[in-house]
Amino acid sequence: MNLLFITDPLESFKIYKDTTFAMMREAQKRGHTVAACEPQDVMWQRGGLVTAHVRDIALTSQPGAWFEVRQSRAVALKDFDAILMRKDPPFDSEFFYATHLLEQAEREGARVFNKPGALRDHPEKLAIMEFPQFIGPTLVTRDEADIKRFHAEHQDIILKPLDGMGGMGIFRVGPDGLNLGSITETLNRHGAKSLMVQKFLPEIVDGDKRVLVIGGKPVPYCLARIPQGGEVRGNLAAGGKGVAQPLSARDRSIADSLGPILFARGLLLIGLDVIGDSLTEINVTSPTCFQEIFDQTGFDVAAMFIDALEQAASN
Repeated sequence: MNLLFITDPLESFKIYKDTTFAMMREAQKRGHTVAACEPQDVMWQRGGLVTAHVRDIALTSQPGAWFEVRQSRAVALKDFDAILMRKDPPFDSEFFYATHLLEQAEREGARVFNKPGALRDHPEKLAIMEFPQFIGPTLVTRDEADIKRFHAEHQDIILKPLDGMGGMGIFRVGPDGLNLGSITETLNRHGAKSLMVQKFLPEIVDGDKRVLVIGGKPVPYCLARIPQGGEVRGNLAAGGKGVAQPLSARDRSIADSLGPILFARGLLLIGLDVIGDSLTEINVTSPTCFQEIFDQTGFDVAAMFIDALEQAASN
């Protein structure tokens, strides 16, 4: 297949852990061709097809210069066999516009994974609210009185912005309510922005588990991201330690229930975040942890993903 990856700048990749790099490496190993561009390289001119300025690349074995550019060209997105949207969060206005351009490319015949419409329809924190049977006590609001009421009921809570990533902007407020008002004002900008409030889950000490689901089926290992040094956040970007482990019965139950539903909506790859027995987030933009799981368990997540991509692109 002729594949296009829409990504962050290739020069910024940390290839020892980058999931998109692992996908590219497995694709090239199988004989697929790899091209790459950034969202700003996609354009649509009146009367024409959605087009991108792309670089055809080949992966090398050199860590310092891990790819070489074969050629640069402008090409209609429909001419690729599959397009992988792998731009990291945040889901901002530019990401939103990119999904509309990609959706037009789909109308022209392009195959995009994950589907642009599905990316828009599943905000990564808000999407869990559709599945109340798997989540802990959770509130989405911009109203300070609602937050105070939730805190009075649950005592120990977590507050976080709906558009955060990598653990940014996450606060814990205990039973004493210390700084609840100022934290709320900071996150909701005096009522202008919605935020998520959740009952604190003490099981976080055992890790915030990333459960990957590919083609509707769970990867048999998750990556538990364990907070370090008194930190409440397990995110790797916030200094958490990643420990791969087999899925628990509850992890598998959540993945088996949600996987087929979300796959049918056009989400080939998702990352479920689970603390204890509770689903806390559904990651759809660019789920990661392929290499950490492979390095620690030997299970080849990238191979499972390219298997699923080949099958999906051929349907």
